[in-house]
Amino acid sequence: MNYKFFTQKKTATPQTQPIPGRESEMIKGRSGGWMFDAGIWKMLRRCLLIGTAQSTYYAGKQELTEDFVAVVQNAIAENPNKVAEEILYASNGRAINNSAPILALVLLSMGEAPQAKKVFQDIFPQVIRTGSHFYEWLSYTKSMRGFGKVIREVGKTWLSRDDVKGLAYQLLKYQQRQGFSNRDALRLFHVKPPTEDHRQLFEWVVKGWEKLPTEIPSEALAQIWWYEWLKRNPNQTHEAIAKGHLTHEMAAPVGKMDQQAWQLLFNEMPIGAMLRNLGSLTELGVLQVGNKANVNRVQGVLNSKEHLRKGRIHPIDVLKALKTYQSGGKLGRSQKTWTPVPRIVDILETAVELSFDVVEPTGNVFMHAVDVSSSMSYGIVDSVGLSCCEIATVMALVTAKAETNYMIRGFATEFRDLQITAKDSFSSAVAKASNQNFGGTDATVAYEWMIKNKFKADVVCFWTDSESWAGYKYPTQALAEYRKKVNRNVKAVYITLAPYRITLVDPNDPLSWDLGGFDPGVPRLIQMIATGEL
Repeated sequence: MNYKFFTQKKTATPQTQPIPGRESEMIKGRSGGWMFDAGIWKMLRRCLLIGTAQSTYYAGKQELTEDFVAVVQNAIAENPNKVAEEILYASNGRAINNSAPILALVLLSMGEAPQAKKVFQDIFPQVIRTGSHFYEWLSYTKSMRGFGKVIREVGKTWLSRDDVKGLAYQLLKYQQRQGFSNRDALRLFHVKPPTEDHRQLFEWVVKGWEKLPTEIPSEALAQIWWYEWLKRNPNQTHEAIAKGHLTHEMAAPVGKMDQQAWQLLFNEMPIGAMLRNLGSLTELGVLQVGNKANVNRVQGVLNSKEHLRKGRIHPIDVLKALKTYQSGGKLGRSQKTWTPVPRIVDILETAVELSFDVVEPTGNVFMHAVDVSSSMSYGIVDSVGLSCCEIATVMALVTAKAETNYMIRGFATEFRDLQITAKDSFSSAVAKASNQNFGGTDATVAYEWMIKNKFKADVVCFWTDSESWAGYKYPTQALAEYRKKVNRNVKAVYITLAPYRITLVDPNDPLSWDLGGFDPGVPRLIQMIATGEL
């Protein structure tokens, strides 16, 4: 009998146990594995970027949101200014949608410190940009805190802004949402009209126009006049759209819509509406192979970085549009069907890449390890069937396309070749990855494969939900071994794609980074890490 196994210094620890001596730095994940505690600020950013309104493999949306709310409240108590900065960061086109920042904004207004309420007021107009945002904020506020003085002040200011034309556009486009109407909002906040244009706008909101004015009252109210004119002349939809510059939300409920009406709407359709209506426009014949002018306009809008940036279009919005459009109406909530135009599919493929922030190749060697374990197959955008794994694959491929020296492989309990290269379309890459989901999660298999094959990477990127539990050693221990045997200067980047308070990054490792998933700027941040700018 020999007790060498007990007396020998241990260099590996099963992931189902905390690392001896570091128990206070670690927490147990929902999968049963132990990982480092990411802390409230990492958790806050992840929740703001990813959201918690969808269930994950390991937790339901109620549990995730309760965790999020507790983290936001603790962060507000610690530093309300930093919370405000994080809300703005996420709200500015980086979050999947604006719902999580809006919920956090309501929680910020509930902070006990006067500074919390001050920064809430400061950032309110930058987060609540549209009528849809406004009504979502009202709904959360009513449920969580009520309408005190600070709420009445921001609500009144939002509804009496100097830009009357912009306000009229929002009140016309979003006449009611979330159980509130424009009339409810004006009465709730006791808004007094600061100008004559405001007075006429509010009068229309509360009473409507029983009699249509013979002339357009002012430029600020022109769209409302044409909307009211169309209500009285529904057969003149073309004229109302062309002269009144009405959107489909304004014209469709009151006018008679046909192909020409949709063509007129398409001529001025903003980028967000265009993405959402590509299928409908194709079904109606506005977009078809032979109509080069219209398809050229789609390309001019969707393949413009400037349009994508100004429209705050998130890459997942584009990916969702791509998958929905390719399906011909078989995915999503639409009851319509269409035959996809191949060139529009190509345009959407390009738009996915352009919606991320990348630069010229760095010259470094990258290993992209995409988590293809069972938990990553769970839906993030359920209505169109986008899984966490598919989104991770797209983000990894965008980063790889920006470089010349790379490899993309999938990990679960083994490290697989996904047969994905930069020549793949996003659609083909997603198909390859989605067919690979299997087994438990062990991030160490990537390092073990690279050690065995002497693959010398400058940067290793893990795209994962961070729920690694199936290995006999920790990723940090495997990384240390890789540095000892292959490349002592390798940098490790873990992009976490779920709103959990766990991380695979050793806080004592200066060459490891933890980034929040689904942020369009992640590929650029990875390049900055590679070149030493970050």
